[in-house]
Amino acid sequence: MKKIEAIIKPFKLDDVREALSDVGITGMTVSEVKGFGRQKGHTEIYRGAEYMVDFLPKVKLEIVIADEQVDACVNTIIETAQTGKIGDGKIFIYDVERVIRIRTAEENEEAI
Repeated sequence: MKKIEAIIKPFKLDDVREALSDVGITGMTVSEVKGFGRQKGHTEIYRGAEYMVDFLPKVKLEIVIADEQVDACVNTIIETAQTGKIGDGKIFIYDVERVIRIRTAEENEEAI
């Protein structure tokens, strides 16, 4: 099993969710996060004063899937979330040792 963490632009969330559903990935956790990389934030003006916004709003998707679904999941996220501009995001892939569904005590693939 693998855990996919994808950091994407917020306006791409609905498109990515629908595209993942189309390839059979139905469960995910979504968090609103802030961060920056090469994009480095931007300058805004508030009440006449200019200030630097260091952290930009992003969305983090967390998806735990079977090993055979990884390529389809990653490719779907890339194709759907990509705008070609700086700040499109990143995808991280981790090994998952064990999953337990609390309600039924099912484990691993049955618990996903």
